[in-house]
Amino acid sequence: MIEIRDLSKRYGPTAAVDALSFDIRPGAVTGFLGPNGSGKSTTMRLILGLDTPDSGQALIGGRRYRELRWPLREVGALLEARAFHPGRSARSHLAALAASNGIARSRVDEVLSMVGLESAAHRRAGKFSLGMAQRLGIAAALLGNPRALLLDEPVNGLDPEGIRWIRDLLKSLAAEGRIVLISSHLISEMALTAERLVVIGRGRLLADTTVAELSARSASLEDAFFELTSGEAEYRTLQGRTS
Repeated sequence: MIEIRDLSKRYGPTAAVDALSFDIRPGAVTGFLGPNGSGKSTTMRLILGLDTPDSGQALIGGRRYRELRWPLREVGALLEARAFHPGRSARSHLAALAASNGIARSRVDEVLSMVGLESAAHRRAGKFSLGMAQRLGIAAALLGNPRALLLDEPVNGLDPEGIRWIRDLLKSLAAEGRIVLISSHLISEMALTAERLVVIGRGRLLADTTVAELSARSASLEDAFFELTSGEAEYRTLQGRTS
């Protein structure tokens, strides 16, 4: 289980994460939902030790990320689609990651096949489309066969077939008893992918519930989110709309 306890982070006068507490349990896809700028990415960075909290803590199986001996074997993460050297091939990028965590080289070919990049394995990753870069990032997250996955906006850049693929993949991984947390600002996608929902706004917890429970609050899931958020402007951002 991943435990978030009273987690706070400020950047100057701005509270990006504000006394946030929730758990991410194995066995279900948990959607991390909120408007753009609500603190989702900052929270994921705090879980992964990329930023230091001002107070509180994030624990993965009772330990902080920096205390994990082989991090990629325990937590797979995708925070930035193009987090690779553009001059390296997809296979070389994954091989370097595998070597850094004592992962068998044969696993590289396995994950390339899983994400549909076999034919592009020797191409320079810097030439990849956003959708292909997303697939490579997902391959990197899966490389260590981890028990926990944290993916920030994983459907960005994917075509409809790719969205269906990642949706089915995440559900199957959760069904194996893994922890799966995916962030998004898209209500419709979370309704189709997630079972549980953690909703935040302005860095604070708004709801920790299931899709079914939240949907039952109003005539539609969208209406339920509108009631949780603090105004029409945030609601439009949540829906990907402009005024």
